[in-house]
Amino acid sequence: METTDASVPLGNKRFDTKIAVLLRTDLEVWQRLNVTAFMVSGLGSRVPELVGEPYEDADGTAYLPMFRQPVLVLEGTKETLTKAHIRALSRDVDLAVFTSDLFATGNDRDNRAAVRAVGRDSLDLVGLAVYGPKNGVDKIVKGARMHG
Repeated sequence: METTDASVPLGNKRFDTKIAVLLRTDLEVWQRLNVTAFMVSGLGSRVPELVGEPYEDADGTAYLPMFRQPVLVLEGTKETLTKAHIRALSRDVDLAVFTSDLFATGNDRDNRAAVRAVGRDSLDLVGLAVYGPKNGVDKIVKGARMHG
């Protein structure tokens, strides 16, 4: 079993960091899934140590690596996302955003241009993903509830 040191198996590790995704409650199911997938993809590239080792089945078939720790998926109102965004910007965390404008674009260049075209305080946020110290992330997503 892979370990972080000689005594603590990764499977039993308590993380002092947290990955949280916050989605707006008025999204359709397909939008929630799409937004979540897009936003967490940025975290793995920004924070490479979040990604574990590749997987392999008993037949030796290789699979891509995934995050080493769970992803907490929450939901909240537009106001909850706005407050979480403000809190996240005031902390030292890694942050991804998804705005309603991105549903109308079809590629990465247009996505980035759509976000760049709107000031930070005017973004129509439908989702955000955040990674940072556990207590800080908990404070950022305060007021949100578990997705379900």
